[in-house]
Amino acid sequence: MNITVFEDLDILYKKAADTFAELSEKAIRKKDRFVVALSGGSSPKAIFSLLATQEYAEKIEWNKVYFFWVDERWVPLDDEKSNARMTFETLLDKVPVNKDHIFPMYKEGILPEEYAKEYEQQIRTILGNEGIFDFILLGMGDDGHTASLFPGEEVLNEQEKWVDAYYLKPQKMYRITLTAPLINKAENILIVAFGESKKHALNEVLNGEYNPKLYPLQLIDKKEGLQFFTDEKARG
Repeated sequence: MNITVFEDLDILYKKAADTFAELSEKAIRKKDRFVVALSGGSSPKAIFSLLATQEYAEKIEWNKVYFFWVDERWVPLDDEKSNARMTFETLLDKVPVNKDHIFPMYKEGILPEEYAKEYEQQIRTILGNEGIFDFILLGMGDDGHTASLFPGEEVLNEQEKWVDAYYLKPQKMYRITLTAPLINKAENILIVAFGESKKHALNEVLNGEYNPKLYPLQLIDKKEGLQFFTDEKARG
């Protein structure tokens, strides 16, 4: 696994945006498309804002990028808690994407468990039964969770489904998420985690005993194609 420690978060965001642009160029040159799954949160928001600038508008063939999400709170797309809403506001409404290439993780009038099955089928329609994303962007919570793979939840044991939905009692809401087996298929994964509050979990994920029920990010395979961007506060 390739771990890069940054002194300055602006440099981290810039490197993440450059990584997105470089991987998009390679994928489009090879396959004429770039299929990604994006995360919510503050660090992706900063990265998306960079990608929406003129510098990257000229580097990326946006009409050949397909957008899925890693996970989502089960709220309407106009809700302030929606990861999709944040991505539209910071990126998708500002670049020339093909609207048919955008697959938000929410649908009105359907149960989240049912939509998880539908969302998996949407992924299969684009990626086939291999299910290999070109790029997945992940974060890590202070508790070591990634996507909506939270400590102690049954979803951590899922081996068959690509997408799952469940009620997260501590948050009193439904979550929908890609599962670890699907995430691990991806050609390229970038995990962004920084700040003092992430220090303990990050150390456990990278150096502690394997205990993914407590630190779910350990479910993500430490393989070629996985990059980790962090800072000195988190690395300690």
